[in-house]
Formats: sequence, structure tokens, C-alpha cells
Amino acid sequence: MSRRPLPTEEEARRILAQRRTKPPLRTPPRASHKLQKFIKSLDDKFGRSANSLEGRWTEIVGERLARVTRPVKIIKARGNTPGVLELRVVTSGALFVQHQQQDIIAQVNLFLGAETVGKIRIQQGPVKPLAATAQPKPKTRSLPPLPPLPPAQEAELEASVAHLPEPLRKALTKLGKAAYARSKDEADDPYR
Repeated sequence: MSRRPLPTEEEARRILAQRRTKPPLRTPPRASHKLQKFIKSLDDKFGRSANSLEGRWTEIVGERLARVTRPVKIIKARGNTPGVLELRVVTSGALFVQHQQQDIIAQVNLFLGAETVGKIRIQQGPVKPLAATAQPKPKTRSLPPLPPLPPAQEAELEASVAHLPEPLRKALTKLGKAAYARSKDEADDPYR
């Protein structure tokens, strides 16, 4: 068996130029095309809508504006132009909202993304109060129980309010006991 002779360098270049050993390089698809379905599903789930704004409306526009406004809907524009945010505004706050319009747009765009909203449409009418957020109740200071009155003073106090109706009599008796306890404390501690 005889071996085939190897091609010369010039022949090898000609052969390689005629045959492509690798497929042509293609540009990769844009990430936006691949992520578009995913982003749309997130928008559908969490929404870039007035509902997504309402839950955090106080945080977005501040307490003062949140008391007189509510987001109703976002009207999406065609193409890449910003949409319109429709706000329900208490009649007395419409002028204030109109003057704060650019600030509201900036805050909403900060929350939803740049150029989401470009205009505000004001709809006057009553505004539902915001859902109460769970805020801790302020702790009330509990007072120590009042010391008992001497029997003679207690009888004198009850006799002085005996002619009054029950709720008032009970309240005045309690007030009298507190006043006596306070005066006794002051007598015991003159520097108080």
C-alpha cells in the first residue's frame, strides 16, 4: 500500500479556502428578546399599574399628598412615550396637586421606572382612606393604684357627692381620691 503524498503548503491553503471547517459566526440574540416574556410575566404578576402604586402611595408621594389623592390607573401610551397617571383627588386638594404635578411624576417614575409616566390627569371626587398600616400603639402610662383614704375622709367625700347621678358620682369620687393622694404626696415631699 502506497501512501498518498501530503499536499504542499500552497495546495493546503487552497483546499482550506474552499472548505469551511467551522460554521459561520452568528451574532447572539439580544437579551431583551429573551427576557421580554419573563419581564411581561412579572409585570402581569406584580404590575406596573395603579394597584402596585396604591399599596405604597404614602411612601411614594408623602403623607400630605397621600391624604388627598389616590392612583386610579396608568394609561399606557403607544410606542416608547410615557403614559398618563390618572389620580383621584379631593376637590379641595386639586390645586395643590396641580402645583405638585412634576414632583409627583418624578416620584412615581422613581418607583416604576424612568419615563413610565409623563402626565397626570386629575379626577376630582371623594378619596377612600388608605388602608391602615399596622403601627404599634403608643404605650399608655399606667398609674400606681391610689392609697386608701382614711375612713373619715372617705365618708366625707362620699357624702359630698351622694346627691349626684351614678356615673358622675363615681368619677368625682375617683378624682377626689386622686387629689387627696396627690396632696398627701406633696405634704410628705416639700421639694417635689
